[in-house]
Amino acid sequence: MSMDFWARMERRGPDTVDVDGVPVGPGSRVRLRPRSSRADIFDLALEGRIAVVEAVERDDEGTPHLAVTLEDDPGRDLGEARLPGHRFFYAAEEVEPLAGGAPAGRPARVLVAGIGNIFLGDDGFGVEVVRRLEQARPPELPPEVDVVDFGIRGMDLAYALQRDYAAVLFVDAAPRGEPPGTLTLLEPHLSDTGGAPVETHGMDPVQVLRLARELGRIPPRVLILCCEPAAVLRGTPDEDVLVELSAPVRAAAGEAVGVVASVVADLLAEAGAPVCDGDPGELPEERSVSR
Repeated sequence: MSMDFWARMERRGPDTVDVDGVPVGPGSRVRLRPRSSRADIFDLALEGRIAVVEAVERDDEGTPHLAVTLEDDPGRDLGEARLPGHRFFYAAEEVEPLAGGAPAGRPARVLVAGIGNIFLGDDGFGVEVVRRLEQARPPELPPEVDVVDFGIRGMDLAYALQRDYAAVLFVDAAPRGEPPGTLTLLEPHLSDTGGAPVETHGMDPVQVLRLARELGRIPPRVLILCCEPAAVLRGTPDEDVLVELSAPVRAAAGEAVGVVASVVADLLAEAGAPVCDGDPGELPEERSVSR
């Protein structure tokens, strides 16, 4: 295939498309009205159903299409994860905009993402915190809070951020020159320059955020809870595998469980407005709050 084809495929779709004078984009509620000329078994089954626009994407000719999930689909999260059978594509003229924007009564969602390599000692801090959260889930984490161990799966995390999360809290180990075990809450700022190299088995939160932005969206609110490691392993051939956390970082993992619960409760309280796409350029400069 020509380079022009791949260049076209890499182009982002528009933020919204105009349907009868109404801007329709991610979060918009629509009624499906597929053209009879192209109707198949899915069109017949979905005619008149209410759907939520998940993304606006372009085909190889540059024509925008609406990627939608059904509002009442029990497996709607699979569609948001871009799995077939729960995610459908329609042209702008095949949908009818509905009032109300985002689905009524739908609670805000927050992602807690554990990051790290468990074979590099203290780098596994984020994974350990998520493991503890899953074992004894605090009451401050309602069902709409997803707690996920992403390990070093950067691509999976970038795609997860395409869902309608109001906020994401990364939990990771990061050397910042503090005493080992120090917890710091950061709010990162992403510059508009620099690309995002695709590393399917790498995990740098900033690179993942940049990749997610290129794919379509990042949550409006992004926080990182990081822990100062006692030792930093790079995974070089001359280093031994270390599957245990150091004593100060292990103690910090227990404290981090309560910090995560508190931060998530604040994020849910702030997310009273309908979920919308975030612009990384609008995030404030990096700030930290040591715990």
